[in-house]
Amino acid sequence: MAQRRMFSKRIVESARFLKMPPSTQNLYFHLGLNADDDGVVEGYNVMMQTGATEDDLKLLVAKGFVTVLNDDLVTYINDWRENNRIRADRKVDSIYKNLLVKMIPDIELQPSRRRADTKKKPGVKRIEDNGRPLDNQRTTNGPHSLGQSRSGQDSLGQVRSSSSVDDPDNNDQPVDNFDDDDDKKQKLLNEINRIAKKYSSSEPTPSEQSALLALSKKLTWKELRLVVMTFSAKVSNGEVQKPFPYLLTVLNEKVTIKERQ
Repeated sequence: MAQRRMFSKRIVESARFLKMPPSTQNLYFHLGLNADDDGVVEGYNVMMQTGATEDDLKLLVAKGFVTVLNDDLVTYINDWRENNRIRADRKVDSIYKNLLVKMIPDIELQPSRRRADTKKKPGVKRIEDNGRPLDNQRTTNGPHSLGQSRSGQDSLGQVRSSSSVDDPDNNDQPVDNFDDDDDKKQKLLNEINRIAKKYSSSEPTPSEQSALLALSKKLTWKELRLVVMTFSAKVSNGEVQKPFPYLLTVLNEKVTIKERQ
């Protein structure tokens, strides 16, 4: 799947797009960045990562920018073919291709195909079935072109210093502590309060809020995110009448299991 995405100026500079709130515009860009080669993206995950709300997604649907394909918020970007043109021999079909065709029967998907100039040659086995060259190609026969190993040496033949990597006192480079990012956790906690208030008109008591904060600190961001996803689905579907007691029970179980491991 391609790692770069583009956006058509005709779309993102239109009055229809610019009249939307910044949070909705931001969600559209992030959906596009995370979409697969057929323009399909798991919208709920992107919403959790960006702090967007369901209202932002609903507005994109109402404006005709995206189509939601199922209850899990798997989403198709309607102007995908205008935004992105991907070489057929580089395209990877979406894992949601069948769902996409089922929900939008008249959709025109770009077919993926093998390159026409990559016929198999005798003795050549380093090409994938789809005609794409492997990324790890290297010779295994014959002498090295330089005749000697250059591992661990620079162009002057001297051993490179590794102090910048091995020195525990070297704190020049920031550490990306992704799992325990407090800002991301706070966004999840805000989402919990929003969902509970919207679907059950309930707010946490001071003791529940305190317990929620304490338990969230014992979980990584990814672990907390999985709990919130389940919580959101159950509350929005009316399966939970008392959101915060239910949530605290689930979090307590998660923390207990984690501490036993």
